[in-house]
Amino acid sequence: MNGVEYLNTEQAALVVGLAPKTLARYRVTGAGPVYHLLGRRVRYLREDLDAWVRKRRRKSTSDDGTALAGPDTDPGSGAAR
Repeated sequence: MNGVEYLNTEQAALVVGLAPKTLARYRVTGAGPVYHLLGRRVRYLREDLDAWVRKRRRKSTSDDGTALAGPDTDPGSGAAR
């Protein structure tokens, strides 16, 4: 479909280095990457997985996500504006 890469939960889990059950739990809590519900099938976009992983980048265990924030980054979210 237009070169868009949809991944199932198992494939997405491999990309982000988590167990499929962890992604399933994150869907319930809202802590995980955004996903698409196509009928009863859960699908992830590779670009959404990559963005979710980038937002969790930290410099140290005490970093709240702002240590790597640059001038074009919102310190509250750690994401680029």
